[in-house]
Amino acid sequence: MRITIPEYVNRIIDALNSSGHEAFLVGGCVRDSILGKVPADYDIATSADPAQIESVFRDWRTFEPGRIFGTIPVAQEEGIVEVTAFRKDIGYSDGRRPDRVEFTTNLTEDLKRRDFTINAMAYSHSTGIIDPFGGNKDIDMRLIRCVGDPMERLSEDYLRILRAVRFATQLNFSIEISTAGACTKLSAGLNKVSVERIREELFKILLSDKPSEGLLMMRSLGILKEVIPELIPAIGFDQRNPHHDRSVFQHTLTVLDNTPPVLHLRLAALLHDIGKPYTFSVDEYGVGHFYGHDKMSVKIGKEFMQRLKCSTELMEKTLNLVKEHMVHHPDLRKKGLKRQLQRVGSENIYHLIDLQIADKLSKKGKKDITKLLEKKTVIGEILEAGEPFKKGHLAVNGNDLKAAGYKEGKIIGKLLEYLLNCVLEKPELNTREHLMKIVLDIYPPDSVE
Repeated sequence: MRITIPEYVNRIIDALNSSGHEAFLVGGCVRDSILGKVPADYDIATSADPAQIESVFRDWRTFEPGRIFGTIPVAQEEGIVEVTAFRKDIGYSDGRRPDRVEFTTNLTEDLKRRDFTINAMAYSHSTGIIDPFGGNKDIDMRLIRCVGDPMERLSEDYLRILRAVRFATQLNFSIEISTAGACTKLSAGLNKVSVERIREELFKILLSDKPSEGLLMMRSLGILKEVIPELIPAIGFDQRNPHHDRSVFQHTLTVLDNTPPVLHLRLAALLHDIGKPYTFSVDEYGVGHFYGHDKMSVKIGKEFMQRLKCSTELMEKTLNLVKEHMVHHPDLRKKGLKRQLQRVGSENIYHLIDLQIADKLSKKGKKDITKLLEKKTVIGEILEAGEPFKKGHLAVNGNDLKAAGYKEGKIIGKLLEYLLNCVLEKPELNTREHLMKIVLDIYPPDSVE
């Protein structure tokens, strides 16, 4: 098999070869090329040691990060390629990173330290694919298999347990039985991994084509409780409600799969019902209810996202959707939709509707989403017409009111809120002349404190 190598990557390989060093594409770019995918990036391994790499690229633009491990990023206009010396990793006493590295001129020694067989292949035009551990065969069999002893390989870096799930989910592969067994036995080791690294792997699982497969795999391997313990009470939780024929966990998985792959939307799908087990009640007819579960889901979701050290922006966008997912406005009155636009924001309102559609499609009974699709249409009309839906859209502001004689303080906000309420009903009133007349006629400055 001949792999297409972009010209900017070839230039780096040629520069190393011209200096007497071996150079190969390695890792994910080889795997993806075999799978017929366009690699997101390219990594090169070389027989040159770090000093020799620096010498070859002394007149190129390079970066410092990774040099201690023999990796030198080389930048060109088309992109950055990491060039790494063949190496052996010595000791993993902390279960996260090698204690030290030794550089070698043996490619197989470099490949044997890698996590999974599908990532332990190399390629050059002159040699073709070099595959000492059967990665190509595992691709054909659609298997994630550790290189060598899985207990040893996963113990070197416990994040590899979650990476196995991530690759299996993204590629629609299975985890080979001995590798899966080692994942289960070593699952508690994930507590030694930084939350930032766990977060990034989890996010990639959530953004895959079918994230439910990843969560089911995590459950079967016994690692869901290590990564998302908040979700454990939802497993098998019978909702005892005529609108649901799935447990809370199963419903959550279906909603996840039915949402577009947008990170904060997928996170909202994951968290939208996570508070249900804590708000469950049964009425006199034996029907289950979850009053206030949206608020509880926001609370639990916030704790979950804080633990993962998510950005404030991501938390706000996600939890806003969770908070609003039960607010449907079935009558489609523009005023109610504008209030929701005010709370959610024009950039996030369509994601809210996507979440509500996924929620509806994942329930028992008729899957009629007509009203939600009509809601999208009405919101589109509001936005296209530029109709005001928040105070900042008003044709007057606090300074205008103060100039008209109103005292600075809470009254200014109350008056602007009153005017906003007027224009939500009648957007044609949103002119300075109309708004100042309304406020001066109804609440003249000498009548308010």
